[in-house]
Amino acid sequence: MSFRLGLTIVSLALVGCATKPTTVSPASVSSPPLTSSNTDDPKDLSVLLAPIIARHNVPGMAAVVLRGNKVLAQGVAGVRKRGATELITIDDQFLLCSGGKAMTATLAAMAVEEGRLSWNATLGEIFSDAIKGLDPGWNAVTVAQLLDHRSGVPADSALFWPLVRLQFSHTSPEEKRHAIIAKVLSKRPRYQPGSRYVYASVDYVIVGAILEKIYGQSWETLIDDRLWKPLGITSGGFGVPGTPGKIDQPWGHWGMLFPGRPTGPGSLWANLSAPAFAGPGGTECMTITDWAKFIALHLGGDPANPHHSSGLLEAQSFEKLHQSEPGRFYESGWILRQRPWANGHRPGNIGRVICSEGDNGFWHCEAWLAPEIDFAVIVTCNQGGASADKPANIASQEVLSSLLEKFGPK
Repeated sequence: MSFRLGLTIVSLALVGCATKPTTVSPASVSSPPLTSSNTDDPKDLSVLLAPIIARHNVPGMAAVVLRGNKVLAQGVAGVRKRGATELITIDDQFLLCSGGKAMTATLAAMAVEEGRLSWNATLGEIFSDAIKGLDPGWNAVTVAQLLDHRSGVPADSALFWPLVRLQFSHTSPEEKRHAIIAKVLSKRPRYQPGSRYVYASVDYVIVGAILEKIYGQSWETLIDDRLWKPLGITSGGFGVPGTPGKIDQPWGHWGMLFPGRPTGPGSLWANLSAPAFAGPGGTECMTITDWAKFIALHLGGDPANPHHSSGLLEAQSFEKLHQSEPGRFYESGWILRQRPWANGHRPGNIGRVICSEGDNGFWHCEAWLAPEIDFAVIVTCNQGGASADKPANIASQEVLSSLLEKFGPK
């Protein structure tokens, strides 16, 4: 292993994210609960998943198919830890990595609707009295630019050593968030804000700190009280799931360097892969069925959905979160695509697909949402593989394609 490659892997793991571009009071309002497709239980996907797991030699996977807020199918297959006998269950937690960024963006949208924040609010306005030595180059950077990774924040690999030192400092996640953004914002932007896309999970750490400043509560408390509880998400947590020394939850597995090697909760690599202070950038963990509740919120909330229902947010907020300017592919934690199979064939339909993807080198997850046809497929894997040639990525693509072929439009 080269030193440079080692730093690359650690910096990817540290921020818990995927860098690939290809692939009223909110607490008082809730979205329709997920239900099965009819009076019967959802179809079991275990038979579909098992041969794919064996074919690509990944430890385990989980998948869900949604039609609106109805669960058409769900299932799991494989083991929690390679070489062990404990099987994955539908109630097991998976790390979402960058799949959690859309949750932070959703919290920001709630703050906008309440009038506590605006998409065009600037760092100069927000932090002028909170960060000493704020470089003037950040004064005009907006919340929207942070959510779109067009803020001027350097790529996470450029912040490797500061992030490592923060992980091992004896301070709270909030204090660590303030420390890293104070360091970043004391220097000039790495590039002209708004001029280009540079993936940086620290963008979302800054948004998390903004929300903490607005509400006077930790990001962890905000996401639980204002998003998870209204949606009925009860398994949500932060960081790598499970108890150190036990196999009571899935373990993450290397996707590079030592492919397939397990790394358990409490280990050095597990701690580096999902540091608590980086939560707004994607350290949420939960069951795939709970993640499906969040996915269903955005699937139903999109204005292009023929069965549109505004849960937690108004239609214009979902539109802002799901649609970017022409020629761009990323908006507020979502990767934006167009596919013929997703076209609802109504006036204005273009086959838009909204994708959530996460990979930190040890865990992998993807969701494809097609609001024009009110349909979504979701998959998680307890092995990393951000690049297209890695087994976890290949297996996930095969699962998603198989689910689309089996349950999608004909």
